[in-house]
Amino acid sequence: MSFLRRFNWPERVGVAFSVAALAATTTLTYARESIGPFSISEVAPGVYVHLGVNELMNAQNEGAIANVGFVVGGDAVAVIDTGGSAREGRALREAVKRVTDKAIKYVVNTHAHPDHVFGNVAFDAPTIFVGHHNLPRALATNGPFYINAFRREMESALDDVKIVPPTLVVDDEIKLDLGHRSLIVKAWPTSHTDNDLTVFDPTSGVLFAGDLLFVQHVPVLDGSILGWLRTIDSLVWIPATRVVPGHGGVSDWPDALAAEQAYLQRLVSDCRDLIKRGIPLAQAADVAGASQESNWELFDEYNKRNATAAYSELEWE
Repeated sequence: MSFLRRFNWPERVGVAFSVAALAATTTLTYARESIGPFSISEVAPGVYVHLGVNELMNAQNEGAIANVGFVVGGDAVAVIDTGGSAREGRALREAVKRVTDKAIKYVVNTHAHPDHVFGNVAFDAPTIFVGHHNLPRALATNGPFYINAFRREMESALDDVKIVPPTLVVDDEIKLDLGHRSLIVKAWPTSHTDNDLTVFDPTSGVLFAGDLLFVQHVPVLDGSILGWLRTIDSLVWIPATRVVPGHGGVSDWPDALAAEQAYLQRLVSDCRDLIKRGIPLAQAADVAGASQESNWELFDEYNKRNATAAYSELEWE
């Protein structure tokens, strides 16, 4: 069933709250190693989020472009994504320590892209690293390339980064026990990537969607556009009330899915029409999805690549 009816990476190179949400959050600010403060907001009891900026990774933002966060249980803490540099990972680790003295038992990576995993190195054993069953292969294949490619843009901000693979892989769905609080971690079929996870906290009703959801930041296709649309039709049934997207502001659930779904559906519709009319890929990539430009940030940086990937997938239907 379509959500509309029911109601912030290239593979090889690569915020605002609502008024009600702001009233419900507590914001804490801690010093970082270099650029500005590292702010976390308590978006629900025991659920903390640092919002990334809607920019490309660079030395100035130190790769801190994705949303990262953590959940505090009765006995332990789970971190969800670690950011785009070792510095950001360390800032996140220190933020946890300032909130609680409970141990960080789990680090969950929602997928393999650098802005979500480069901070892993800041977290030490016996922390358990959790990822999709395809994550080890994705990191082994692309991780070294990511480090080399982004070093040109991030310079010393990439110092100390190394690829840390999961020690616990998710084939379908598992629960992570934090003590009187369990998180539901689910692996999804190929969508944004082929290694996407979500993390749902039934206690608070907060869903960490990773890059299966973009808000404000234009969605980035690195997997299957048709698979992503099917996943959206399934995501809508998760009984969350609020969602932390991979990029963009914390939002109401499932309403936050509508804009992303509309964008992906428009790309599919445009590409199918262009293919049917015999328009070659080089021309099609310039026009597919163009009607959506005013709805998204970083549209020029990513839409043409999205259109290329969508066209390439759909021409073989």
